[in-house]
Amino acid sequence: MHRKHFDPSSVMPKGAERLLPKKDGRFVLSFVSLLVLAVAALIANAQLVFAQAQASQVPENAQAKSWGDGWECIRGFRQDGDACLAIAVPDNAYATNRTYGSGWACLHGFQEVDDATCLEVVVPDGGYLDPSGQSWSCLRGYTKVDDLCLEIDLPPNAYLSDRGYGAEWLCDRGYEVEGDTCVAIAVPDNAFLNGSGYGQPWTCERGYFERDNTCVAVVVPENAYFDDASYGRGWKCHRGFAESDDGCTKIDLPDNAHLDRSGNRWECHRNFQRSQGRCVLND
Repeated sequence: MHRKHFDPSSVMPKGAERLLPKKDGRFVLSFVSLLVLAVAALIANAQLVFAQAQASQVPENAQAKSWGDGWECIRGFRQDGDACLAIAVPDNAYATNRTYGSGWACLHGFQEVDDATCLEVVVPDGGYLDPSGQSWSCLRGYTKVDDLCLEIDLPPNAYLSDRGYGAEWLCDRGYEVEGDTCVAIAVPDNAFLNGSGYGQPWTCERGYFERDNTCVAVVVPENAYFDDASYGRGWKCHRGFAESDDGCTKIDLPDNAHLDRSGNRWECHRNFQRSQGRCVLND
């Protein structure tokens, strides 16, 4: 088969043949270089056309996304189909530029009402605006009653409790609440204030025990010592003695017996058992 001879000048731009040396083996390389330049120009032109087409698709009051494809509405507008519609922002509010919710929020010091308006937060005397900017609280020394802050009326010998719950004031040490006043605590002789928040507000001194709201001295019998436990008689017998009526009686150890751990009772040695006050050998 006879091959047709390729003529480069047939695909070259008009006048480009003058750039190629005639009858030179390097004319093909020059031709390829020109062809690459022509293709690059076509690609650049296509990209420009594509960018212009994209720009023409961005609606009014919108901008291309800073990442990814597409567009987004500018602050104060919200997407509705292929358009960006203005958000109706009421007085004393600002646009949030969020895709959810109303699209606006009240300024600091204003509170949203009925999802439509922003009304100023009215702070009464004795109150302050909360850090949220949407509510108020009463100052120390005041209590909230409806829409007012009323000053707390402290009785004599009382102080503000500084608690978020319960009573607004507490009585000074040495006083207790009685209605709306603080009355002095009657501390009997040989007693002292214990500072307890419940129960008896006073405690008997060491060596005394409580009886009928008084403090009675503990009488320690012979062969005993004072015991400040909160229960019992207030005294205990020495080791080797046992309680008997109001005193301590010496323990008479039977044969094959010894004092137990308390020291106030006895028990039999090993291999012996107790029987009628004696220790007998086990069979």
